[in-house]
Amino acid sequence: RTRARQPRIPLQVNALQALCRQVLGFRLAMIALSAPPALLNATPGLGTRLVGAAVVITFMGSYALFRDWERFGPLLLRHPSLLALDTLLTSLLLVSAGPDTTLAYVSVCTPLLAGIVYGHRGAAAFASAQSLILLLAYAIDTDARSAGVADKLLLPGLCVITGAFGSSLRALMLRFGTATEALTAVRARLAVTQAVGAERARLAREMHDSVAKTLHGVALAADGLARSATSEAMDPARIRQQAELVARSARRAAAESRELLADLRRESDPDRATDVGPLLASRAADFTARTGLATTFDRTGDTPAPPVPPAVARQLLTIAAEAMDNAHRHADAGRVDVRWGVRDAALCLTVSDDGRGLPPGTTLEQLRRTGHFGLLGMAERAASTGARIHFGTGENARGTEVRLELPLAALTTTEATP
Repeated sequence: RTRARQPRIPLQVNALQALCRQVLGFRLAMIALSAPPALLNATPGLGTRLVGAAVVITFMGSYALFRDWERFGPLLLRHPSLLALDTLLTSLLLVSAGPDTTLAYVSVCTPLLAGIVYGHRGAAAFASAQSLILLLAYAIDTDARSAGVADKLLLPGLCVITGAFGSSLRALMLRFGTATEALTAVRARLAVTQAVGAERARLAREMHDSVAKTLHGVALAADGLARSATSEAMDPARIRQQAELVARSARRAAAESRELLADLRRESDPDRATDVGPLLASRAADFTARTGLATTFDRTGDTPAPPVPPAVARQLLTIAAEAMDNAHRHADAGRVDVRWGVRDAALCLTVSDDGRGLPPGTTLEQLRRTGHFGLLGMAERAASTGARIHFGTGENARGTEVRLELPLAALTTTEATP
């Protein structure tokens, strides 16, 4: 039963240990000050030796508890009789020195320590015992008999107060530790919830930017194949071409699915940096070959763009691919320009077209409500790398410009983060 009351978390243990050491430190100082009067008032011979032995034993015991509380504290917690023996030794000093000396103030330390260690029951027991010892000391000491009733009850009353104060401190520490433990558990659950939400958003972006688009293309190609197969003027060559398109799109969707699953299992390697420039140039060339839309790639700035971590490179390439697809599918553009370089201590990626441009008043919240997640996913990807992204017309009179700026300082932080 006693062990069940012990503190369960380090915060409570450290706080209670600090309180007990403060009490023992005050007790050591009072014993050192009251030892000379106790020895002078003791009966010569056997009485002086008994008082001297009591002083040495009490002081050394208090010092051992003060210095090595982590070792002796649990022993005192399991055996309250040790504190009772210490109380008897202290009472010998109290009777020898007299209740009107500084040693009397040592008596209030015992119920205070008992309240901290044992709780309200231990505080009540030791406060009652210490009060009886003080009243006995007043009865034995002839010089202190003339003291008034209020003076005689002052120290016993302080013993009761300090015992209650010690047990209250213990209860406060235990409740504070329990509240801290509950708060830690709530924060852990909240962190897990946020991590799950972030992973769900990431998977939604990956599905939208890869597999969903390819499957949409498969569906369109399959519709075209069905119309060609059911038409009266059926052209076998055209049917074969559309069937090959469906097959290529399906294989591409399967490859993107495998890549997505592999990326979920793959551990990031922050030491392996990626040069994004050649990859952007290759993506632009592939985009032109696939869609027939003229796409150029240029490097800007006087400083070469540094390599970036693989996770950042993946986000940048996906944003560029999404911007180019939007120009082809929605903007009715005739040209797309991709620029990459360093400007004003930041990596800059710009994808611009000469199409219709965004409708006036377009916001990310409006796109989220209407189910258009392309620009929203680009903004979330940019935020995950610490970059700023801007959607607008840019320097052109018409069209859309997607401009991403990643500070080099944020890139350094990303590389240093395990």
